[in-house]
Amino acid sequence: MTNRSSTPAAPPTGLVFRPAAARFHSQFDWLDSWHTFSFASHHDPAWIGFGPLRVINDDRIAAGRGFGMHPHRDMEIVTVMVEGQLNHRDSMGHAEVLRAGEVQRMSAGTGVVHSEINEGHQPCRLLQIWIEPSLAGLAPAYEQKPFTSPSPSAPAGPPLIEGSGAADAHALQQGDGLGFGAGTLASFAAGSGGADLLLFELR
Repeated sequence: MTNRSSTPAAPPTGLVFRPAAARFHSQFDWLDSWHTFSFASHHDPAWIGFGPLRVINDDRIAAGRGFGMHPHRDMEIVTVMVEGQLNHRDSMGHAEVLRAGEVQRMSAGTGVVHSEINEGHQPCRLLQIWIEPSLAGLAPAYEQKPFTSPSPSAPAGPPLIEGSGAADAHALQQGDGLGFGAGTLASFAAGSGGADLLLFELR
């Protein structure tokens, strides 16, 4: 294992807000995707990432379609299922169904190959989040569990992922945390003690 440092183009400080309408958009016959950061053919040096956070994609996938087997390495990949279902298979031997109200955390580590296919009868919606781990060369790992949605009156819900895996959150190979507030607002805390905070809006 080796130490890893993140060097985004413009290191964030304080509070950063990313409205839904400002995100990048990719549209295909089977995929409707909104990107919080530069992704695929979209590139903006001001929006490369936030600390170790590299990707937040808000994806809608048509029934019977999805992403075939493809590789990842040295990345924490978190999938939050918002609507419908997604079938996951990987080189670690997992064959799982991820349903609305569940979150999956996969540590790619030294290398993993996986597929994500909507084998349901309706379109599905998910958030896929990529976070650089603090260490490279870790063993691949997988976990999946339900998450608790915040009540409409709550300012913030419980964290979905967190560095130490506190409470019911997924443990993350990085000292940062992702949480969802009421409605369409979510947050990612980076830096020492969460000194830097990204608030991002979802439609």
